[in-house]
Amino acid sequence: MKVAIIGAGPSGLVTLKYLLAADRALGTEPVEVKLFEAEDAVGGTFYARMYEDGELVSSKQLTCFSDFRAGHDEPDFLSAKRYLEYLNEYCEEFRLMPYIHLSTKVVSITRGRVPKAPRHIVTYQTGATGEEHQWECDAVAVCAGLHVTPNIPEIPGIENIPFRIHSSEFKSRSQFGVDRTVMVMGGGETASDVAYLAVTASTKRVIMSHRYGFHFAPKRNLNPALFPIFGGKPGKELTIPLDNARASLFDTSYVHPLLRDSMALWVFYNRYVRGILWLTTGTPGGYDQLVGEPDKEYDHVSRMFFNKSNKVAAYVSAPYRKTLNRGIIQRIRSAVIQVAIPDTGGRQVDLAPWPERINPDGTVVFRPTGRPEYERLKHEEIKPDMVVFCTGYRQEFPFFAKQNASDKGRPYRLANETNVRGIWHRDDPTVGFIGFLRPNLGAIPPLAEMQAQLWVLHLLAPSRIPKPLHPRDEPHFRLHHPDDSRIHYGVDHESYVYQLALDMNSALGVWDVLMYSLRGSEGAWKMPLVWAFGSNLNARFRVRGPWKWDGAEEIMKGEMWETMKRRRWFFTISDIFFLTVLPMSIFGPASLVCWIYATIYWVLFGVEPGYGGYDCYGNKLPSNRW
Repeated sequence: MKVAIIGAGPSGLVTLKYLLAADRALGTEPVEVKLFEAEDAVGGTFYARMYEDGELVSSKQLTCFSDFRAGHDEPDFLSAKRYLEYLNEYCEEFRLMPYIHLSTKVVSITRGRVPKAPRHIVTYQTGATGEEHQWECDAVAVCAGLHVTPNIPEIPGIENIPFRIHSSEFKSRSQFGVDRTVMVMGGGETASDVAYLAVTASTKRVIMSHRYGFHFAPKRNLNPALFPIFGGKPGKELTIPLDNARASLFDTSYVHPLLRDSMALWVFYNRYVRGILWLTTGTPGGYDQLVGEPDKEYDHVSRMFFNKSNKVAAYVSAPYRKTLNRGIIQRIRSAVIQVAIPDTGGRQVDLAPWPERINPDGTVVFRPTGRPEYERLKHEEIKPDMVVFCTGYRQEFPFFAKQNASDKGRPYRLANETNVRGIWHRDDPTVGFIGFLRPNLGAIPPLAEMQAQLWVLHLLAPSRIPKPLHPRDEPHFRLHHPDDSRIHYGVDHESYVYQLALDMNSALGVWDVLMYSLRGSEGAWKMPLVWAFGSNLNARFRVRGPWKWDGAEEIMKGEMWETMKRRRWFFTISDIFFLTVLPMSIFGPASLVCWIYATIYWVLFGVEPGYGGYDCYGNKLPSNRW
């Protein structure tokens, strides 16, 4: 089989690695693979769009691929520069470079015209000459395209601001110049990074303009001071990264589908997030966030992307902290428990609504939202010297747009049309989209690794998939985006990767864990604890299954165990009770009740409740009704 891969970012590299390993892992014939990358180096956005002081907001424990880990002596959150080095080391470790064609742009992908011929024809240009070539292949993995076209929103009069750039063009603080008023457009992590760089540069004023609000989340479990009124201070040791803090038992593993498909887990975590933030920071709408919380239709964990680029949070809250009128309950709370409040040195970021228009003289007229940030700025004259659009990218795939009417078969479906785990369309599994889902509180590279595993398995050895990939198992891991949301491809990281593991029979069961723990090997007793209380890092899904790897067990007993041990006294109580004991005591029995109900339902009616009496292909299931 021949497979083409488009893009040499993390998603393309990990897909290449699994295709090359398939013959050994799955017992298939070796695959002929070509990876096409338009840039002159690997790394994707980490190479082409890296900016000063860029740092990953997801931890190295989560972000690094399952069988190539970052060093123990490296920080939890790698710099973008270090992660780019990591990707190059990954290529070297698995000898990927001979299969990667750099400075090679894919012009078009069309369907083969000759019956029984390869299904796809890839037309590409090489080098500076732009000479075109073609390669026929049986399957295509699309791992690029999302970042092709910057999304520039239309704002009447925007041309009246003298200097405008998109974040894809931004590289360093020096671009802000000296004594300028800078307006950053957007409320996501890139906007927060750029606003932080601006407010810590030689700027005159920084405005951060948002549409629907945002929710700052800490990168680590918080480590607040106890009784700061009496001099209590936070602990000095680093706490566990937030994306490693969620236990899996009865949260993702061993959750009955009836409970999983309900809103119960979402409601629980929404209340937990708001409660713990209020308790430690006094601001339930976000981490140390006095203003800018999401609009009501977005303000729920089932509908939001958390913003973990929170270094700018103190600067956003600074002007409101000066006039904060706290009640007696807040005063008591902050006297008992409080996270440290960073010193901004008198600097601040002025939060603002989205512009309604820009006047001919360059002054901004903001939308009258009635929010506190609007009321604060509505009488001010704000005239930016520079605008930085941190407004994302349009999901476009220009290489699919050049099909001729004479091409055989139907047009290519795009990433937003996939209906099997967000990876391929059921009608055309030879085209996979890897790395195009966005996690709420996770990272794209580990999602891409799990997607590559499932797509390659389905492509080369579908008989190794234990049961059909049922559509009913699709909705539960997706975020509930409002209709007017720009992004509709968000997922809950933990639920999504666990679903893919179930699809591949890679998820450990109780019997598996007991067998591993009874082997008598060093540290074997740690396995059930990490399995129950640890988060869904990809390595735990390589202990068994088609992609089994001998080093996975050691990662669970070593790196994952050591990470779990870093929970501090306060969050030991919080994590163990609120994120372990309480949900297990609620959702464990609830899953058991659902299982009993479903069993009785099946005995009476011959189908499982919720499946509507049909299998994943729409065929009517036989009835066992008496």
